[in-house]
Amino acid sequence: MKFPECRDPGKEGWIFRLEVGGKEVSGWDMEKRRLGTSGVVVSEICMGTMTFGTQADKGESFRILDRAYEAGVNFYDTAEVYPVPPTAELAGLTEVWFGEWMATKPRDGIIVASKVAGAAHGWFVPPVRNGTAALDRRHIRMAIEGSLRRLKTDYVDLYQVHWPDHGMRPEDTLEPLDELVQEGKVRVMGTSNENSYGLMRSLWASELHGLTRYDTIQNNFSLNNRRFEDELAECCRREKVSLLPYSPLAGGVLTGKYNGAEYPVGGRFTEYLTTGGERQKAMAERFVNEKSLASTERFRVIAEEAGIDLVTLATAWSKQHDYVASTIVGASRVEQLDPILAAAGVELSPEVLAKIDEVSAGILYPMG
Repeated sequence: MKFPECRDPGKEGWIFRLEVGGKEVSGWDMEKRRLGTSGVVVSEICMGTMTFGTQADKGESFRILDRAYEAGVNFYDTAEVYPVPPTAELAGLTEVWFGEWMATKPRDGIIVASKVAGAAHGWFVPPVRNGTAALDRRHIRMAIEGSLRRLKTDYVDLYQVHWPDHGMRPEDTLEPLDELVQEGKVRVMGTSNENSYGLMRSLWASELHGLTRYDTIQNNFSLNNRRFEDELAECCRREKVSLLPYSPLAGGVLTGKYNGAEYPVGGRFTEYLTTGGERQKAMAERFVNEKSLASTERFRVIAEEAGIDLVTLATAWSKQHDYVASTIVGASRVEQLDPILAAAGVELSPEVLAKIDEVSAGILYPMG
């Protein structure tokens, strides 16, 4: 890996210094990358906000946002159903808080992403619009107007479908999204939690009907979940669609905190496994299991040998792919950001990447 010690005139970025593990780390604050083939350029690290309102109170949320902003993060991800776990009482609160924070910054200097909830008749009933959410014109209009009101802005830079509805004609979702682009309420469109079939079908429909296409896809991708590389990576490369990986730390598992004798008090998956509903327990067991903990331990050794934190290794690996525009990170406490932000500008060596691949080959698909 390398930490550049001076400005490289061939890159956009500037120097920053962080205290990480008692050491001062110097490197790029943020490399800037394009979303698909759009005109929107974002920082290589994106600050996710789904914990704001549940795991992080308002004061801590603002401290996290300020810390990310000071380090050069200009890209922030939210959604109409946040915070998580989603509830009817709290849905939209994250956008309200983020809107208040964003009002203290130059609007043109912030790239904000939000999402319209997927269909209520699918795997999950989102707690918005009385449990009737759909990806048609009426619901997309209601969703964007609500998000703009809560965010206190007249446009979002990236608007995404939170999860798809493959039973619909894709153009019935793409047409109202395209209208929002034409009206200036949305700059770039994206999808999330999508598969190869759905992505290609939507891109084909956009081309066939002359509609704005998806420039991004936001999917789960980490050292413990490399399924995106099987097929979707090739789709993104050939179609110039940027991946925005979320959960690069595998829900916190890649911090190593679940590898102890007992699961951490206050950990999201600790709570899901002990007090969560059926769906939450199933999710936790996907992230926290024998294979995922075994691979995490081996990645910890690789990070130690490389002289960096496991969190820094996992974040750096996530963004070191040619189809990745920006890696979405999360935090519930501001001090969690330092090893994450230390990954800015880090390039893992071929030797480190080879060791990582060896672990992945030996422990296939830890998350199933």
